Amino acid sequence: MNTDLLQPEGGWAGPAQARLEVPPPSQRGLLFRTASRVSHLFDRPELPAVFPLLHRNPRLFWGWLFFASRLMPWGRLAAPARELLILRTAWLCRSRYEWGQHVEIAERVGVADRDILAVTRGPEAFSNTTLRTLIQACDELHQADCLSDDTWRQLQVRHNDSQLLEIMMLVGHYRMLAGVLISCGLPLEARMEDNLKAFYARIRALIQTD
Repeated sequence: MNTDLLQPEGGWAGPAQARLEVPPPSQRGLLFRTASRVSHLFDRPELPAVFPLLHRNPRLFWGWLFFASRLMPWGRLAAPARELLILRTAWLCRSRYEWGQHVEIAERVGVADRDILAVTRGPEAFSNTTLRTLIQACDELHQADCLSDDTWRQLQVRHNDSQLLEIMMLVGHYRMLAGVLISCGLPLEARMEDNLKAFYARIRALIQTD
């Protein structure tokens, strides 16, 4: 039984055990092993398990990697806003792996614990109008695959057409990825588990005072 301090409605989704194993380094191919050495560009001592998992299909992996990197880390949205969108997507999809990975990334790009907590509560939890509109957009895309006229107009106040497309594609991409991660039953790495526990320890006081 999962003992996370916070869980989405219905709990985290996925099978009880992993369905698709992450191949060991010796089975990952020379090109992938060489590319894995650039993990320091993502401020990670090791590559997250999602990469070797998806590399089980190399034909799709390399195209996906190029596309995904244009959204994160080299997207044009501000990194804190990007991470809040990804975290809200992970929460709505009930993907614990995606949630745990991006709690850590959000912390590194300066997202406050209170804002990560607000992600779990929805748009109304954000006093900042820009962030509230982004989270509202994420919810609408998740629920109906279409932004309302009002949300579209509010997004246009602070985002150009290129950014609007990036917002929609970012949410759509991480919804797709969440489904893959959940269905495969990919477990969170030990280092990310430790980080998640530390985060929950910090926000316990926030929850009690709110």
